[in-house]
Amino acid sequence: MNVNDNELHDDGFRDSLTTVNKDGSRKWVYAVQPKGKFYALRTYVSWIYLAIFFIIPFIKINGIPFLQFNVLEQRFIIFGKIFTPDDFFIFAVGMITFMVFIVLFTVIYGRIFCGWVCPQTIFMEMVFRKVEYWIEGSANDQKLLDKSPWNINKILRRGGKHIAFFLLSFIIANTFLSYIIGVDTLITYVTEPVTQHLALLTGVLIFTFIFYVVYAFVREVVCTVICPYGRLQSVLTDKDTVVVAYDYVRGEQRGKFKKNTDRTESGLGDCIDCHQCVVVCPTGIDIRNGTQMECTNCTACIDACDFMMEKVNLPKGLIRYTSENNIAKGKKLTYTLRMKAYTVVLVLLVAFMSFLLITRDNIDAHIIRSSGQLYADMGNNLANFYEIKVVNKTNNPIPITLQLEGINGELKMLGTDKIFDVDGLKQKDAKFIILINKHDIKARKTELKISIYNNNEKITTIKTNFLGPFM
Repeated sequence: MNVNDNELHDDGFRDSLTTVNKDGSRKWVYAVQPKGKFYALRTYVSWIYLAIFFIIPFIKINGIPFLQFNVLEQRFIIFGKIFTPDDFFIFAVGMITFMVFIVLFTVIYGRIFCGWVCPQTIFMEMVFRKVEYWIEGSANDQKLLDKSPWNINKILRRGGKHIAFFLLSFIIANTFLSYIIGVDTLITYVTEPVTQHLALLTGVLIFTFIFYVVYAFVREVVCTVICPYGRLQSVLTDKDTVVVAYDYVRGEQRGKFKKNTDRTESGLGDCIDCHQCVVVCPTGIDIRNGTQMECTNCTACIDACDFMMEKVNLPKGLIRYTSENNIAKGKKLTYTLRMKAYTVVLVLLVAFMSFLLITRDNIDAHIIRSSGQLYADMGNNLANFYEIKVVNKTNNPIPITLQLEGINGELKMLGTDKIFDVDGLKQKDAKFIILINKHDIKARKTELKISIYNNNEKITTIKTNFLGPFM
């Protein structure tokens, strides 16, 4: 949100990142650990989030993982249902639905996703930074440790922190790997000799190193520079978007707190210029400058400000979830036409996505005519040769039978039994021939319907063409 020039100091803060010094060097952020109701709520959310993250690989439905994204074998399992490259259309619709959801959510609630459930925030603020506080102490202790000479205390604390960070990164890397190859396969690889899986171990160590570097050194730069969502926010939010914001109408002009002083008579607002909202910010910004790309809406500044307001007997909520129009005009959140349009599109996409998932078959089959001759003359009958590819998307073998429907004719399998099994998560290729009496051929091209049965249950019907002589 753009704060009136009269209300703010120099607007030059937008010309540079808060984590970069004028000479281009990195300005390290020593964020004070927040305390308050929002931080407590975020902690509870992180517990649930982390529990789900580490437990899901062990959950199975009928022997199939609940979630798995096996890009190596081009197999994806979502909610216990197996998807193959043939289901790419469903994935495309799912990605579009997800993007529209992100857009709609951001239009209404800004970057709240980043502050509450983004994996980067959860792991950085609720895991790695808490370990850092535990080992190295508070933000001030960390500053002093950085400035102190290398001694036993510094070696133990700094070394202990980085060992803990690396071990946590190793655990996270293995958990992510279990989402790819499955937890059973991972356990098998771990229990077998290392020499048999050097490639896997190398991959795990590479990802461990990436996570370690991100959480030990890159940290908030992921949110302020690398992640495109922060930049996307600037084109999605407007003056009705709910964000974490400073109420400059109530807060300005700023001035230090003095006992027995009427701030209104002195021309001062409620902001006592204590800078507590700044020192707790994990991206190092001053929220009083207005909404900024670097703000992840983590609510740390809300807790810090509310604590100080309570201390000086001023109303809480100087920094809060609000919108620019609410601050400037006292206007409540309105469901704008743009929000309604996004909602309609999202509902339609979700409905379409649900329809695709519900109607999706466990068998994918494709029938093509065999290359070579158009047809074969076999006395009273004409013959066409076909190939079928059947993909079983379940974990169990499925017996398949082909049946010609809608026309008198005969379907004969070639090189396999009339009923053939397709193993779980496998593809079966087969060839067959269709014979039709010449008197039943009325056109150069005749449409055929071939039904695929699992025992006596029809799975799907595929249309193809039967070619005869020119009439």
